[in-house]
Amino acid sequence: MLVNLNDVLKKAQQEHYGVGLFNTIDTDMLQAAIEAAEEMKSPIIIGTAEILLPYGELELIAPSIISMAKNASVPVVVHYDHGLTFERCIQALKLGFSSIMFDGSTHDYATNIAHTKEIVKIAHSFNVTVEGEIGHVGLAQTDDGASVDRYTTVKEAVDYVNDTGVDALAIAIGTAHGAYKQAPKLDFNRLKEIRQALDTPLVLHGGSGLSNDDFKNTIKEGISKVNIFTDLLLAGEKAIKDGLTQSLGYMEMRNLKKDAIKEAVVKKMELFGSVNRC
Repeated sequence: MLVNLNDVLKKAQQEHYGVGLFNTIDTDMLQAAIEAAEEMKSPIIIGTAEILLPYGELELIAPSIISMAKNASVPVVVHYDHGLTFERCIQALKLGFSSIMFDGSTHDYATNIAHTKEIVKIAHSFNVTVEGEIGHVGLAQTDDGASVDRYTTVKEAVDYVNDTGVDALAIAIGTAHGAYKQAPKLDFNRLKEIRQALDTPLVLHGGSGLSNDDFKNTIKEGISKVNIFTDLLLAGEKAIKDGLTQSLGYMEMRNLKKDAIKEAVVKKMELFGSVNRC
């Protein structure tokens, strides 16, 4: 069934488990994720991000995601992740996404607030939830190390939620997008402080590559939504290489890839504690 973030994250926050956002760029990844959710009886967030559109155009992938969400036996949020432009966010709304993340984190604070507030106003009129971001989630492929002074502060988090009215908040506590070159240094105390100061569900970006203990501790200290993409790519890539080694045909290789991605999703659901939560 198609739902929004409020329908799944509030319960996750109350019961101390995490719900995974699994970005998908094609129907193979989409089928893998939905099958995993139904078999595990887990709520799930399916999405795509603006930076991924060259690999799966929004008008092409959106109808498939929304159709599978509506027909699924478990709650499915269809989420537009890291919307960088007003135009693309509005397009996602019109196409039927049930949740939008507007990423204004690269703008100055005043601009970020103004743009996010406008998106919230429009999205809420569609009964669509909005996720915002404050702080800096780095790029794992670089060596910039995301120093502590770029982590989200408690004041920033509280002011941002009050000023924008977002339904969920992505915070920076030391994670990064992409594949990690070295183990990230997560600030669990900062996370705990923000959780104590806010009742808004908190989101962890850059989840792929974290240790099991990192996931368990972030969820324990208040994270309700975890974004995963790179781990799905790695699972799919390994399956393709294995298929080539085995001289499999296209169809067999496709199923091998789908099943590998599905297994990766299942493992994350078990780790996040979302199994049998429907």
